[in-house]
Amino acid sequence: MEKIKLTPQEIAREYADGTSFKDGIGERGLQEQSKINERFFIGDQWYGVHCGNSKPLARRNLIKRIGEYKMSVIGSAPIAVNYSADGVADTEELQNEKRTLLSEIKGGKILSGAVDPAEISIMMTAISDYFNVTAERVKLDIKKEQLLRNAYISGTALCYTYWDPDIKTGLYADAQQTIPLDGDIALEVLDVENVVFGDPNTEDIQQQPYIIMAKRCELAEVRREARRNRLDEEEILAESTDRLNVNIGDRGEREPSESKRVTVFTKLYKEYDRDGRNYRMMAVRVTENAVVRKPWCIGISCYPIAAFTWERRHSSAYGESEITYMIPNQIAVNRMLTAGIWAAMVSNMPIMVVNGDTVTADITNEPGQIIKVYGSNEDVVGAVRYVTPPQFQTGYFGSVDAIFNQTLSDNGANDAALGNLRPDNATALIALREAALAPMQLYQNRFFGFIEELARIWADFWIHLYGRRPLKVRDKSGLWYIDFQAERYQRLLINARVDVGASTVWSEAVVIQTLDNLLRSGIITVDQYLERLPSGMIPDVTGLRNDLHRQETVTEEPDITDGEILENLRENYPNEYEIFRRLSENERRSFLLNLQSGAKFSSEEEGDL
Repeated sequence: MEKIKLTPQEIAREYADGTSFKDGIGERGLQEQSKINERFFIGDQWYGVHCGNSKPLARRNLIKRIGEYKMSVIGSAPIAVNYSADGVADTEELQNEKRTLLSEIKGGKILSGAVDPAEISIMMTAISDYFNVTAERVKLDIKKEQLLRNAYISGTALCYTYWDPDIKTGLYADAQQTIPLDGDIALEVLDVENVVFGDPNTEDIQQQPYIIMAKRCELAEVRREARRNRLDEEEILAESTDRLNVNIGDRGEREPSESKRVTVFTKLYKEYDRDGRNYRMMAVRVTENAVVRKPWCIGISCYPIAAFTWERRHSSAYGESEITYMIPNQIAVNRMLTAGIWAAMVSNMPIMVVNGDTVTADITNEPGQIIKVYGSNEDVVGAVRYVTPPQFQTGYFGSVDAIFNQTLSDNGANDAALGNLRPDNATALIALREAALAPMQLYQNRFFGFIEELARIWADFWIHLYGRRPLKVRDKSGLWYIDFQAERYQRLLINARVDVGASTVWSEAVVIQTLDNLLRSGIITVDQYLERLPSGMIPDVTGLRNDLHRQETVTEEPDITDGEILENLRENYPNEYEIFRRLSENERRSFLLNLQSGAKFSSEEEGDL
């Protein structure tokens, strides 16, 4: 069995070898190409051309237009993660057992003995809701933007989940609140330029022999970490970026002169037992010359890294960015646009030729400037003249627009997708937009697969490192806590599935229109209507629903009961009673509520009935 390399020098050498491999990808290497792609994305598209300032260097950023559109389509859909355990069927009988057990758990029952299917089903539902709680805590929505941007620029986005023992949970292991439950998972977006895979020809991260992550850290913080791990902190020295530059982008190549930083390598690997069947997931942290933390078991059964690739390449752990192949079109657009603007300026503000012998004043070429000329009429005529520029073709800018629009269309960002069509026919516009968005489904599927992998990693952390602690659950019934005993579920095979909601304005409009029709027809109540509105349509919709519930409670406590009203109606007004019986359910309820508004019947009201 091959020995795992764990010394600082060996790990630094492995990282350098992996970086050399990435430098050989493509014409410029992964890291250099990513720098160029980032500059073009943000608009720094004349970098290194040395054109000076005499000409207006125009740019029309089609790369960013395409990228922002695609990133918004991929990341805008609201998602929900649902966990399930293999071997647990979802039957009506199980649902009945689940409801009974859930009421007992909320009543304070402590789970013990063998784990039955009803308990497993309840816990899978609980951690499905807890995923949203954790996603909100680690700011997953914000990190999704970083992930998509990294993938679009560099071709690969990586998300690293790790256990942070310093996170305060506010929970306690005892009723006296003397034993705090500190520690929870944390999330970090990695730059692929700073990550090296042990086998760069294997796309599946879980099949990698090892993974090395590099990061520039403050020297004082690294020394504190070594001190906490009872290691010699004096061996950790500050390093320059001359040898190991791991800061990404052009601006990361330089650090402040007073900055004292050191490159820290974190190596993840699998430590197999003697027969090679079982393994432990291990990690070690080192600098180039010192150990920051000795090898330790991270406690889970998989690599805690999830990857999303923008464009897949066969036999490669690293993806490809489409920016790389759009740059020639972007350069062509910028050159033609600059040339066209310069030609238009020369045509409308032609070059002035001045006779220096007869014109001694300074010439600014400002509109309305008075130029004094001394001499004869011939001297005045020959003192100033304009150079006639070559004829400028009126259709020139049409060619620029054609290249720009054709590049947008070829990359899936046509007028229908971008919403640039006139909405004369809403149905046709929706159909065109849905057809334009269809190719984006491939990107979305890969992104949802990334979220599912991330969800499985989180579940692995929960069942192996949480121990026993109450889980915060926020569902339709409100906010509550469930007693989670991780050791009871460690032998389960947990799966994660992403359910995707509507993401477009058109989908929300259809939902609202459908709800309006259902409410107008009396099929649903106002409360059911509010409950199903798209999120964010009404501020504090929960408070509004609670107010309606309180009003209904007051209304449903009348001075005269429905039975008394109907009995009075049947005995004294039989004809009106027959009419009442033929009313719809909503009309009956409205009629009864109107009669209940008074404390008792008056003879005048009865006559009006």
